Amino acid sequence: MDTGTGDRPSIATADLYDERGDELDSCALQFQDLGGRTAFSGPIRTIRCLRDNALVKALLATPGDGAVLVIDGRGSLESALMGDLIAASAVDNGWAGVIIHGAVRDRAALRTLDLGVKALGSNPRKSAKDGAGEQDVPVSFGGVTFTPGRMLWADDDGILIER
Repeated sequence: MDTGTGDRPSIATADLYDERGDELDSCALQFQDLGGRTAFSGPIRTIRCLRDNALVKALLATPGDGAVLVIDGRGSLESALMGDLIAASAVDNGWAGVIIHGAVRDRAALRTLDLGVKALGSNPRKSAKDGAGEQDVPVSFGGVTFTPGRMLWADDDGILIER
C-alpha cells in the first residue's frame, strides 16, 4: 500500500508499527484529517506558538523538501493557526503535511489541497501576526515528543514517530 508523499513510498501506520513497534512512538491524541491527503510522511520540523501564526506562515513559505511541520498551539481552539492561503503556500513549497495541536480555518478549501493536514478542529478567527514562538525545538503532546529531524508517518489510523 503506497501511503507516501510523491516519490517516497510509505507503509500504513498499523503495518509499520507491527514491523518496528519498539522503535516508534504513537501519538495518543485524536486528530481530525482535514487536508486533501490523509496519508503522509516526512522528517519533522516544529513550531511552538500560541494564537500567533506568523512563524507558521514564514516557514511554510520556504522549501519543505517533503517535511512535516508539527505545530504545538497548546491545544488552543480560540483562533486558527493555518488557513487555505498558508496551506496552499505549503503545497507550492513541497511540504508533505502539517499537524496542528490547535485549530485551522477554511476547512472546505483545505480538503482540495494535496497536503496532509491534521488538527484538533477549526475556528474562523484569525491568529495574531506578531511572530511570537519558537521554531525547530522539541514539542510534546499526545504522550510523545516530536523532535526536529526525526521521521513521522501519519494516516487514518494515527501518527507514528521515530524514537
